[in-house]
Amino acid sequence: MRLATSAVVVFTTVGALCAQTDTQKRLDAAATVFAEVMAISDKAIPQSLLDRAQCIVVVPGMMSGAFIVGAKYGKGFLSCRKKGGVGWTAPGSIRVEGGSVGLQLGGSETDVIMIVMNERGVQRLLSSKFTLGGDASVAAGPVGRTAAAQTDAYMTAEILSWSRSRGLFAGVALTGATLRQDLDDNKELYGRAVENKEIVDKELTPPKAAEPLLSLFNKHSARKG
Repeated sequence: MRLATSAVVVFTTVGALCAQTDTQKRLDAAATVFAEVMAISDKAIPQSLLDRAQCIVVVPGMMSGAFIVGAKYGKGFLSCRKKGGVGWTAPGSIRVEGGSVGLQLGGSETDVIMIVMNERGVQRLLSSKFTLGGDASVAAGPVGRTAAAQTDAYMTAEILSWSRSRGLFAGVALTGATLRQDLDDNKELYGRAVENKEIVDKELTPPKAAEPLLSLFNKHSARKG
């Protein structure tokens, strides 16, 4: 009887994993990326910058290689501070396309994290499409929990960005890359093709699959500094 019960538990767990959509799996991957980056003792995203951030974008497993203009090579999620600066909104889905991003070549996978530093950057992020370095200023983010981020680039850039490839985490300017909302992935998560601006502005209820990622955002910066 115990054997039969164990078998049911195993098959139920396997079935639940298999039932996950690609979007839900990508949410899990985004949570893993953010957790691992913030666990780097001396080279994580500086806490002072994270506490000032208006939004966070995580793109796990971005593919790098010989891309043509407009080729899709990364999908991820954004989340912004709730009104009042406490807590994070439900995630919106985004795609990253084209551009010279200075990442590893040869078909390697690279994880990308971006933080939006001001209201103008938030409005760009929540538009249907914008270009980094064109519509919104972007700079390579510094690393180190106590790093001093007082240079002109850090103080004036709307978006700071980092990449992690082959164990190396460093700032990288994603100049020329285009970010656009992914209505198909949002439909998977929310049951309709809702726009990212509505998700953030109306503070929609997060899907259950987003709980690990939002929990990590709150763990590392629950309140805007």
